[in-house]
Amino acid sequence: MSAAPGLDAVLPWLQPAQQAMARAIDNDRLGHAVLLHVPQESGGEWLARWSAARLFCRAEDAPRPCGVCLDCRRVAADQHPDCQYVQLLDEAREIKIDQVREMVSWLVLSSHGGAHKLAIIAPAERLNRHAANSLLKTLEEPTPGTLLILVAAELGRLPATVLSRCTRITVPVPDRASVLTWLQAEGPAGVDWPAVLAAVGNRPLAALAANPAVVASVASEVRTALEAACAGELDPVETAESWSRDGYVLRLDCIENWITERVRAVAGRRNGQSEMRAAAHLPARGLLLNIRALFESLDLVREARSLAESTVNKSLVLERLLRRLAPTPGARARGSNLE
Repeated sequence: MSAAPGLDAVLPWLQPAQQAMARAIDNDRLGHAVLLHVPQESGGEWLARWSAARLFCRAEDAPRPCGVCLDCRRVAADQHPDCQYVQLLDEAREIKIDQVREMVSWLVLSSHGGAHKLAIIAPAERLNRHAANSLLKTLEEPTPGTLLILVAAELGRLPATVLSRCTRITVPVPDRASVLTWLQAEGPAGVDWPAVLAAVGNRPLAALAANPAVVASVASEVRTALEAACAGELDPVETAESWSRDGYVLRLDCIENWITERVRAVAGRRNGQSEMRAAAHLPARGLLLNIRALFESLDLVREARSLAESTVNKSLVLERLLRRLAPTPGARARGSNLE
């Protein structure tokens, strides 16, 4: 299987959402707008295309979508005359108002099949303010027989006016065990999939598309560098400049997972602790990590990840993160800011 699964793919973490969409389609209870809230690189766009194929498939004696009829093949090839995709164009960082206006104009035309017209907007959180506002009238006064499917990983970036007008189907973050089982069955043999997931997180399609050797190398380099940063033994400027030029997003993923592991370690240890400490730093070197500082660092790296495709100065973002991990002068005797 490639990183872009076919309509016949089996993605276990999406099956409850598929069943919900299938019931709604079969019972004609989809409404006019559905929001698929699916974690990044976990198959949100695939689920939207599968739903489109289920809607248009004409198979009578086979499970739908059959994947072989003309309508299914057209959906899979993004060439169905009654299905339009509104996506990021080329290297654009947002979906613009002209794209939405073109979609709205297309929706009011008669369908080729005489039944439904469907527009898929993905990633919907990339709609800019003007595009989102332009979409509202269609959400409020839809043309009969039309359906919108919005795919989003970050609901916080969608206007409340859009969210309130959609039927929402949420897919939880896949658990590590099920993703690992799926990768071992569908991916190439001999890959250290736990190591890949430790770097990219529980994002199955990202893991499947990754080069395992590159991921392992970058993850090891990042881990070593972060430990050096915590000990005050890393040059943040030089490291940030180097990382910003090569594998920026992968490095952010590795940083996020490294911090997350430490958060889990602290939370696990504190479950057995009776004494609560509110100080910024813990008194004994190496006992525990400062949970507050860890979460602050986690917020920084997640903000950087959300802006990865913007014009933000990547070197400065990384330098800020690395300096956040380094010990302050008053804390050097105890270790890093996270101790």
